[in-house]
Amino acid sequence: MGFVMRVKLTETLRDGTLKNYFENGKKAGYQFDVRLAYYRGHYLSVIDEFKVEVDNEEVDDMDIRFCVNGKEFMPCQLREAYYEFWNIKKPATIKVRKDGGLAAGEHNVKLTLMFRNPYLPQPGAEDRYTPVDSCDEKILVLEDAIA
Repeated sequence: MGFVMRVKLTETLRDGTLKNYFENGKKAGYQFDVRLAYYRGHYLSVIDEFKVEVDNEEVDDMDIRFCVNGKEFMPCQLREAYYEFWNIKKPATIKVRKDGGLAAGEHNVKLTLMFRNPYLPQPGAEDRYTPVDSCDEKILVLEDAIA
């Protein structure tokens, strides 16, 4: 890959947001918030690569939901979400289905989030745009595994 832009104006992975979520009274999985580490928002359709890894285990795409604007998208649906705008001021929530959720404590979360900037075509290539790296990796703490 050639030139990749990285404009890290904010941390992508948001501290204090890792928690378990419940469905029908049972821990169905965990979630955390992410922000676009860029200076402007984008439509979800520009996301070219999206992966989640927790505690050195890659999460299967079928178990991930990208939640923004009150809607949930599977990773395979992002490329077709031309109508859904992700504002830089509003975090998206990443939900991961995992029976029993996560245990309380520290968890290493790695997010791969690469998108193309439709405002920056690559010189000499009408149909290729500058890729932007909004990836992040950090330790997030799940304070309470019960609530």
